[in-house]
Amino acid sequence: MSLRQVVSAVFFVLFCSGAHAGPVNVNTADAETLASELTGIGLSKARAIVAYRTANGPFTDIAELANVKGVGARLLEKNLDDVRLSDPD
Repeated sequence: MSLRQVVSAVFFVLFCSGAHAGPVNVNTADAETLASELTGIGLSKARAIVAYRTANGPFTDIAELANVKGVGARLLEKNLDDVRLSDPD
């Protein structure tokens, strides 16, 4: 295996495969998990989601996330397939 192939493989593993980890329950996840699992959600927005949830109770509709400062329709659309309101049975 050439050095170029090794570098390409490492790049893929670090930046492509880990870029998207999967669905996350916004009613139970901590801020660090939200930030790492959702597209466009950094630690600041993730903390705002947790604070909103703490103050207002669990989310009952994904659209409620738009009530969190910094989370809008576009961001919700990007994450629609990855946001869960409960864990699978």
